[in-house]
Amino acid sequence: MPQLRISAYAVATPGLEPIVAAELTALGFTLGKIEQGGVPFACDKAGLYRANLELRTATRVLVRVAAFRAVGFNELEKHGKRISWETLLGAEASVGFRVTSKKSRLYHGGAIEERLGAIIAGRMPRMRLETDGTDGTGGTDEADAADEAREPAAQLIIVRLFRDQCTISLDSSGELLHRRGYRQAVAKAPIRENLAAALLIAAGWGKESELLDPMCGSGTIPIEAALMARRIPPGWRRGFGFERWPDFDPKIWTRVRAEAESRILAAAPGRITGSDRDSGAIEAAIANAERAGVAGDVSFTRSTISAIESRTMPGWLITNPPYGVRVGEREKLRNLFAQLGNVARSRLPGWRVAFLSSHASLEAETKLRLESKLEFSNGGISVRLMQGISS
Repeated sequence: MPQLRISAYAVATPGLEPIVAAELTALGFTLGKIEQGGVPFACDKAGLYRANLELRTATRVLVRVAAFRAVGFNELEKHGKRISWETLLGAEASVGFRVTSKKSRLYHGGAIEERLGAIIAGRMPRMRLETDGTDGTGGTDEADAADEAREPAAQLIIVRLFRDQCTISLDSSGELLHRRGYRQAVAKAPIRENLAAALLIAAGWGKESELLDPMCGSGTIPIEAALMARRIPPGWRRGFGFERWPDFDPKIWTRVRAEAESRILAAAPGRITGSDRDSGAIEAAIANAERAGVAGDVSFTRSTISAIESRTMPGWLITNPPYGVRVGEREKLRNLFAQLGNVARSRLPGWRVAFLSSHASLEAETKLRLESKLEFSNGGISVRLMQGISS
C-alpha cells in the first residue's frame, strides 16, 4: 500500500540552500523551488525519516500541514480549526510555537500564537503550551538560540506569514539537526556540526584524500569528515521529534536505519588529522571523536601551525581560524594567517587550502591565490569560505 505524500521543507542557514538542495537530490527527493532559508521537497514517511537521519547541512526538517490566506484573526481561526491537531499531536503533547510575520496585516506573533494555542487546547485539554518569549520578528540567530533553550520534548509548530499568506508546519526533527549527540566537550568559538559539514562539501574534499585541520578546536571538522568518509549518518546517535508523533511507524524507522547501516564503511579510506596548540581543545576533540564512533579514524595532536610536517602527497587543509571581528583582534591575527600561508606553501605543496574568513585583509596575509566558494552567517558573523592551492 503506497504511503501518503508529505510536503516537507528542509530549513537551511542562509547561504547554504544550494548545498542542502544538492544533498536532498543525492538522497533521491523531488525538490520544489529553492527559497531563501530552505528547500521544499516531497517525500513519504520513510523519506521524512531518512532526511532527518542523513541530511548533514540542514537545520531542521518541517512538515507543512496547512497553507492559506489570512488578513484577519477570523480567517486564521477558521483555517486553524480545520487542521486535524488530534492526529498530528499526542494527547499530552508539550507544544511550542515559532511565529514570524513579514509584510502581513497579521503581525503580532504573540496574538497569533494565542489564537492557535487556544484552538489546540480546546481539543486537547492536557496539552502543555510553552513560549520562548519572542515576538515573531527575531532573526535566525535569535530563533536558533530560543530553540537551543527549548525543552527537547516540546513539539515545535512553525507559523509563517508573508504577504498575508500563512503556512503552518510541524518540526519533525526535535533538537536542531546540528546536534549530532557527540559534541559534549567544546573549545572556544566552536563551529556547528552542520556548518563544518557544509565547508567540507563546498570545498569539494575528496573523502579518500588526506585532510588536515591545524586549528581543530574541539575537533568538529575532522570528526564530520570521518563521519562523511565512513558514510555514517549524522543523526545516527540521536533521537528525533517524529518518533513522538501518534502516526510514527517503528517498522519503517527500523528499515530506514538498517538500510543506512548497510552503507557504513568499517574505516575511513584516507588519513584525517587535527591539531591545536591548546591541550584542553585536544582533550575535548578526542572525547568527541570517541562519542562519534570515529576515534580510530581521526588522529588529534597538540601542536602549533609551525610544527606541521612536510607532506609529499597532495591533500586538503580545511580549518576554521579566529575571525578577528574587531580591528584590534585583526591586527593580532595577521601573523597567524601569514604563518598559515607560509606553512602551506613550504610544507604542503600542491595542497588545496580552504578556510573561513570574515575579513579580506587577513586573507591577503596568507599570500595564497584564493577564491570565495561560499558565504553565510556563523554566530551572527558574516563569513565566507576561501579556497586555493598552495604553491
